[in-house]
Amino acid sequence: MKSTITHEKCGGLKQLGAMSDNTHIHPVEWPSVDESLPVEEGGPVARTGFNYQDEIAVGFLLDMLERSDIEKIHCETHDDILVVRTHESAAERIAEFVQVKAGEPKHLWSVAGLCQRKKSKPGTSIFEISLARDKYKETALFRIVTLRDVDNDLKLLTYGADAPARQPECDDCKALLAAIEKRCPGSKSEKGNCTDYWITNCHWDVRHSEAAIKRENLLRLIKISNSEGRTLLFDQAELLLIELRRRAKAAGDAKPKSKWHEKIITQSTLRSWWEQRMEELVTGVSAPSGGKLKRKMEDAELPQDLVALALDLRRRYAKSSRTSRYMEAELGETLRDRVEAEVLSLRSKLIAGELDLDGPSFHALCVARLDKINAAREPGADDRSAFLKGCMYDIADRCMMRFVRPQ
Repeated sequence: MKSTITHEKCGGLKQLGAMSDNTHIHPVEWPSVDESLPVEEGGPVARTGFNYQDEIAVGFLLDMLERSDIEKIHCETHDDILVVRTHESAAERIAEFVQVKAGEPKHLWSVAGLCQRKKSKPGTSIFEISLARDKYKETALFRIVTLRDVDNDLKLLTYGADAPARQPECDDCKALLAAIEKRCPGSKSEKGNCTDYWITNCHWDVRHSEAAIKRENLLRLIKISNSEGRTLLFDQAELLLIELRRRAKAAGDAKPKSKWHEKIITQSTLRSWWEQRMEELVTGVSAPSGGKLKRKMEDAELPQDLVALALDLRRRYAKSSRTSRYMEAELGETLRDRVEAEVLSLRSKLIAGELDLDGPSFHALCVARLDKINAAREPGADDRSAFLKGCMYDIADRCMMRFVRPQ
């Protein structure tokens, strides 16, 4: 599908989504963001270790789980993050170009910082780079995500599109237009849109810390599952977030020229993954049995002989727990409750940083705690060591615990 638009001559501030005033010159057929390789391929190299940006990307992936109008998320293609949406009119698509600034400057973000050029070279400021993304057939929106807050001149960009301060006739809006044009005069996108268009269609998103974003993403993920009638435990939700971070990072690291499609996460792909993981975590459908336990023990860098023994204990526990002759049902339930309580206490301390242990050490602590419970059984009672440890490994196989601290 081709998009035909005319080049335009810049004018004053317009309403959200409106183009600048135009003088017809000639029609241009613009390419789609989904079909065009980025001009530069430096992003994947520059983003190495960029955990803050990955966490922001996870937030957009959660948006896509909640909203059917989001078609796909690009990671490090035409911008740090690119969100492609279907417009409510269904006649056009929207591309939101997201720049993520994880640095913490000494001062609040200002017009000066927004318009600062590299070696005074035109087109190199954050503002000019953002506006220049407006060269595809999709309607362009812009977002700047920063750790540091903005000053009063840029504050209006943090407000919603319908806020009074965002309206073109507002004095603050006019002042911001004049301030940007003074520092970057004559700025215009390839589609003929100017500073007024950028101001009207840009949202400045202040996200103060990576830790806060992680907490917000965790709560959102749990709410999404609850809204679908599928309750996740904390540890399960935490596991899914780790998987989403890995997806975002892998997409960002992929090379555009050789693995273009790996850089784009679609609504259908994400939804399929979500449904599969919900089945595995909530209903316990997983193949092969014990596979998740094996993966978790390998993630904790435990040796294969120990993994094999754990898998055998889990298998025998599963068999014995279905056989009422092994022990009284009430006693078995009591022991399972005890194991879950011990595991919860230890995991909570590990997550909170009260235990500074690697995977093998934390696993050894869990085993030692179960040995202590077994040693405290009543005189003459059968040894329960295998049952207790098998129960712990079964809990791990049901994605309710891991042996490593979350990243």
